[in-house]
Amino acid sequence: MEKQERNIETSTQVLSVDVEQVGDFLFEEPEHSFLGNWDLQLFPASHHAANLLQAAQKLKKSDLPVAFPTETVYGLGADATRGEAIAGIYKAKRRPADNPLIVHISSLTQLRQLFDPSPGSGTTPLDATREDPIPTIYHSVISRFWPGPLTILLPLPKPSPLAPSVTAGLPTFGVRMPSSRLALALIHLAGVPVAAPSANASTRPSPTAAAHVLHDLSGRIELIIDGGLCHVGVESTVVDGLVDPPVVLRPGGVSIETLRQCPGWKHVVVGYSDGAETGVPRAPGMKYKHYSPTARVILVQGKLNIRLLKTHLRGCMNAGLATTKTWRVEDLAVSEASITQRAAEAGGALRYFIVRNGTPDAMHSNASNDGHCSTLTATPGYTGIADGKDSDAVRVVVTDLGTSPVIIAQNLFSALRELDMQGVDVIFVEGIGADEGLTAAAVMNRLRKAAELEIRS
Repeated sequence: MEKQERNIETSTQVLSVDVEQVGDFLFEEPEHSFLGNWDLQLFPASHHAANLLQAAQKLKKSDLPVAFPTETVYGLGADATRGEAIAGIYKAKRRPADNPLIVHISSLTQLRQLFDPSPGSGTTPLDATREDPIPTIYHSVISRFWPGPLTILLPLPKPSPLAPSVTAGLPTFGVRMPSSRLALALIHLAGVPVAAPSANASTRPSPTAAAHVLHDLSGRIELIIDGGLCHVGVESTVVDGLVDPPVVLRPGGVSIETLRQCPGWKHVVVGYSDGAETGVPRAPGMKYKHYSPTARVILVQGKLNIRLLKTHLRGCMNAGLATTKTWRVEDLAVSEASITQRAAEAGGALRYFIVRNGTPDAMHSNASNDGHCSTLTATPGYTGIADGKDSDAVRVVVTDLGTSPVIIAQNLFSALRELDMQGVDVIFVEGIGADEGLTAAAVMNRLRKAAELEIRS
């Protein structure tokens, strides 16, 4: 018990790593890529290399997890072969242990050695004519999307070197090779497969910056590697190719349209729900409410109007608007001549002023390196409010997520966190069409899991 208390109150260190300053990546022929054999020659006098080595040693030996960036979100990593280390993940996140974790690997050789640990095993390239523990159905998607934001389900090795808590009792495990060179270098230096869910407190929005991790997990973990912002912004797509037809279990960074271009995947189907599911989930992110800020989230499919705000504010004086394609704050603006009519249409007057959070451009590209917006400006004058000092007026904080699904995905989690930090009580989010591709579907999946209510206006 005393050891547990010390772990909870541990000092959290943030170490900056620029992967370009770590060392040289050396690839072997014929693949000359991360799918083949490769090595990392560290720069001897680089503090970036020293920081990454320190993190790798903690991954290999400590029971406390290490937070690190991937191309999707920041992960909370631990040695996937040690149950004590995996327990540290659940403890730090305060997450139930009945949710499987994704295993991250740095090479196909490392993956194959989970099935056959004998020296020299697993060094051959993908080849359907040879015996391979990686089922042939996955060869085309691995060649196309690895390293990258795609997780595949594989049969559990017998005997399995993975800690039982990684799979939550399932006969399969999820595995991916991240495209982040920093993540690959860290896993390579640790020399162990790394189980890593998102590095946030359970149910909170996933972290896309080191500052998000520190906010949620300060005092619960020892080390955060700060590698800057994540460029995908939503977690990996999870697929099951062990069934026919193959199934997408979680939408993410790889679209269903591009999956269908791969041999054997033409008839892949959607196999996930946007709500929380019961029973043992087949993949992470399927069971519990996820991605939620402290504020209530209301997902709106349709137009922005005063009546909608007034109905769902419930007396709150601070609201957030996360806009995408069509919402504009000008939709709330009324002239003095028409204020009586508009107020009547809204079921009564709503006095408010606008605070713009960020810029109309993509928030992600205008964010500081800590993941927060760099600008916050008040714009008074809407609905007859002369300035933002009216104590009876609702403060509305507006942030623009962008218009394309890819940019919205990059900005989503940061925006929810930023609006929380601005002290809003309720966040109205403009939905997008889930039929615009799997990235849009991934955005809507995350929003529906975060939302208390979905409205079609």
